[in-house]
Amino acid sequence: MRDLSPVAAIVAAGLFLALSAFQLALAAGAPLGDHVLGGRFPGTLPRRPRLFSGLAAVLLIGLAVVVLARAAVIGWPASASGVLGPASWIIPAFLVLNTLGNLASKSRVERTLFAATTAVLAVLCGFVALTA
Repeated sequence: MRDLSPVAAIVAAGLFLALSAFQLALAAGAPLGDHVLGGRFPGTLPRRPRLFSGLAAVLLIGLAVVVLARAAVIGWPASASGVLGPASWIIPAFLVLNTLGNLASKSRVERTLFAATTAVLAVLCGFVALTA
């Protein structure tokens, strides 16, 4: 099973990067507001949610790095090695909560596509945390 950990991490990183690209598009003003935040802001998001989308994009890239490092796909600074284990368990817990939030959304895209994506990510990241 340990041999599958890098594969799971790479798939998870790809999904994180796809979500990051979506968040960057929102931050740049793409008219996709119907599909996030319960559809409260149809079209382009207002300034503040766009800033949060930019921050979310950076966070998602950071999550990808942690998962890849946990599976030893990429290196990790020795000085920060104590953070890697706990962070790798926090990520799937966060993703479970994110999935629940997506399932409660009024937006059909959040309830279907994003809930499924974050659920798959939770499983993949949990697998990496457990087996790496």
